[in-house]
Order: sequence, then C-alpha cells, then structure tokens
Amino acid sequence: MKIRNRLQQGNQQFLKAADIKRLEETAFHGQHPYAIVLCCSDSRVIPELIFQASIGDLFVIRVAGNVLDNHQIGSIEYAAGHLHCGHIIVLGHTGCGAVAAALSGGGDGFIRYITDDILAAVGSEKDPEKACCLNVQHAVERLKREFSEHPEAGEAVIEGAVYDIRTGQVRWL
Repeated sequence: MKIRNRLQQGNQQFLKAADIKRLEETAFHGQHPYAIVLCCSDSRVIPELIFQASIGDLFVIRVAGNVLDNHQIGSIEYAAGHLHCGHIIVLGHTGCGAVAAALSGGGDGFIRYITDDILAAVGSEKDPEKACCLNVQHAVERLKREFSEHPEAGEAVIEGAVYDIRTGQVRWL
C-alpha cells in the first residue's frame, strides 16, 4: 500500500470516530489547551494518547530529544501568553535515540545541534536513563530562567516528566 493511501485511510477512520462537536467547537471558538507539552519527536511518544487528551486540550511541541531553541521557546511563550495555558511539561522518554546518539559521541550534520545540546545538559553522565532525566531537568530550568524575565508567559507551572516506552507510565521529576 502506498504511504499516501495509508494516510488517507487513516484520516477516513479518524473522521468516522471523531467528535464532530469538539472539532466544530475548537474551529469556531479557538483552542484553549490546559497544558503545553514539549516532547520528543519519537513516534512512540504520543502525548494526546499518553494523557488521554482530546482535540484542543494539549499544545504539543515535538522535537528530537525534547531540546529547546528559540523556536520552541517562542511556541511555548505563545501558548502561555496568548492562549493562557498555565502548565508546561517537558516530557522526556526512556529509550531516546537522541540521548543515545549524544552519549555515543554525537551525530553528523544538523543532528549535531541536538546532540550538542543534550551533551551540555547531561555533562559526563553515561547512563541513558539518568541522562534522560538530566536532559529534561535542563530544559525545565532553562524555561524557568527564560520566563522569569518574560512576564507575558504568566505564572505558568513548569515541570518535567519521563515517559517509559515499555510500560506507558509517566514518572514526574
């Protein structure tokens, strides 16, 4: 089956199961997410499923290794300041390929931007699970620092968590 056909079939299945009232509500009245989630792009980490959230509930920003640059921070600032979303979660996960790449010496090309940021966060730590937690904590601390100087983000709660890809459990840091 061609990939586009697979995607089209998936969309048809979505439409059959979709909460049309919720789609219309968010289309006409805008989004009002209750949490911002910065998470990894890993296809096994799906915040809407992990937290059983619906359309319009979460403002999700995905980037490999859940690292932060000005684009991610700007997206978070938008959701906090303009959508009045007062809870920010940095969600790392076990078995993270970006963390593993950083611990094994980094990567080539543009991947190096991600692995360098992770290495700065984890220092000399070599244990992947501990490195994952350090990487999440690094992002949390950076967001706290950035938003302490930007009152437009409000008094958002910022916290970190790690999703276990084997068990599905989220452990709050």
